[in-house]
Amino acid sequence: MMQMNPIFRKTAWALAAALVASVAQAGGLDSLDAFVKNVKSGRASFTQTVSAPAKDGQAVRAKVSSGSFEFARPNRFKFIYKKPFEQSIVADGQTLWLYDVDLAQVTARNQAAALGSTPAALIAAAPDLKALQAEYELRDAPSADGQEWLLAKPRSKDGSLQSVRVGFKGGVLATLEILDSFGQRSVLQFSGFEANAALDAGSFAFKPPAGVDVVRQ
Repeated sequence: MMQMNPIFRKTAWALAAALVASVAQAGGLDSLDAFVKNVKSGRASFTQTVSAPAKDGQAVRAKVSSGSFEFARPNRFKFIYKKPFEQSIVADGQTLWLYDVDLAQVTARNQAAALGSTPAALIAAAPDLKALQAEYELRDAPSADGQEWLLAKPRSKDGSLQSVRVGFKGGVLATLEILDSFGQRSVLQFSGFEANAALDAGSFAFKPPAGVDVVRQ
């Protein structure tokens, strides 16, 4: 059976889980509260840089990719990677699909089970800020690089997510930093973020292309 690209496999679940949550954490706790209540959909372009922790004095090697992101509450989102390789993460409300075009492989998982108590599941279900704070430590971080930062840490220590740092510029989502329990860092920089975008519900549907391997977990 063909194996999914290791970098993509290791970061895909955390990325899918964290990104929708990070969008919701715009501009501090008051903005988070307003965002949960008022922003029902969105889209943006992104550039992602994934780097592993340095070992034995070796230089950190980074992998850069880019693509587009869309979400629609309560539980649909997608990341379409365009460069350097075509890959997709699509959550249709029932199933979380990961599609690697070069490997001709699709991995499908039950969405609720795959996301569990991750930020994405939390942001899709949480009615208010109080519900979010029950699961996450949320606090403002020092301003840097012309951005206002927010730090989120899961209260549970059982997951693979160590922390999420979110940067906003002018009240708009600008940067997302995901640090996993292995020390791998994924930094996404967003551009052209559009809140409450008019999105077709059918755009979150996914059907595995003919001839690809489908692995269900």
